[in-house]
Amino acid sequence: MNQKITILTGHFGSGKTEIAINLALKERKNFERVAINDLDVINPYFRSREVASIFKQHDIELIAPKDQLASSDLPIVSGEIYRVLHDPRYRIIIDAGGDKDGATALGQYYHEWKGLEVEMIFVLNANRPYVSTLEGAIHTIKEIEKASRLKITGIVNNSNIGSETTLEDIEKGFELSTFLSKKLEIPLLYTGISSHLEKTAAHFAENHEVMWIKRYMKLPWES
Repeated sequence: MNQKITILTGHFGSGKTEIAINLALKERKNFERVAINDLDVINPYFRSREVASIFKQHDIELIAPKDQLASSDLPIVSGEIYRVLHDPRYRIIIDAGGDKDGATALGQYYHEWKGLEVEMIFVLNANRPYVSTLEGAIHTIKEIEKASRLKITGIVNNSNIGSETTLEDIEKGFELSTFLSKKLEIPLLYTGISSHLEKTAAHFAENHEVMWIKRYMKLPWES
């Protein structure tokens, strides 16, 4: 994953924000400057801006609406992204909104992407109803590509049901992700697995590319 800019998109509830957070923290070990752009203008919950203190602790720049606007449910995007897009010192992670509505926000940067190294990753959670079938996942990808005017370049299997995720959930998602990858000829990059399942999924990790995910976006009733 050597591209300068990585866009994470997917169906609502895919867990792409967790992937974005973990990826930004991982990349900070390899790059002097890392920025994460919270471009989720659809979902007022589970946005990367909610863990701003963690980014500050690791010297990762968060690009998101400031002050009172940070907690707003309004579809507001920050113009700060233009400052870092063409700065070669930055490794940029973009947490886009879900489905075609969220991907529409990406369309406004269409002319900015030209000449830049951009990858757009589709995060698949096979436990979400609309993308639990091959047909539904394909339809979602096509809508995202049309709205964003970008092509999906990679797929990540992030099939989970939060803290109740089992190995069976992961394997089911991997099977669907593999079918999707072959059907659309888009590479399956890796499987995101919550770190609390490291022992349970050890054998799976021995045979497949895995990114261990630390969960930051927890529900109010979760400790």
